[in-house]
Amino acid sequence: MEHELHNAPNRVVGQRQVLRALEGDKAARVYLGKDADGFIYHRINGLCEEKNVPVTVVDSMQELGKLCSVDVPAAAAAVLK
Repeated sequence: MEHELHNAPNRVVGQRQVLRALEGDKAARVYLGKDADGFIYHRINGLCEEKNVPVTVVDSMQELGKLCSVDVPAAAAAVLK
């Protein structure tokens, strides 16, 4: 599943971009760092439930950042439709 994120040609990284993708019905799958801020985690997870977008929880924001090939921890990322 994580390799899908790493190799995705269309993806966004970061809470703002993920929220924007969800609100615009452009997210196919969302990845969340287990240790992301509670408010952010629940807001994105709730929106995913509302929009019927599958969520994959990654062990840490650090690991999610690495999966996205960025040098900083990432709270959320999404593969776009």
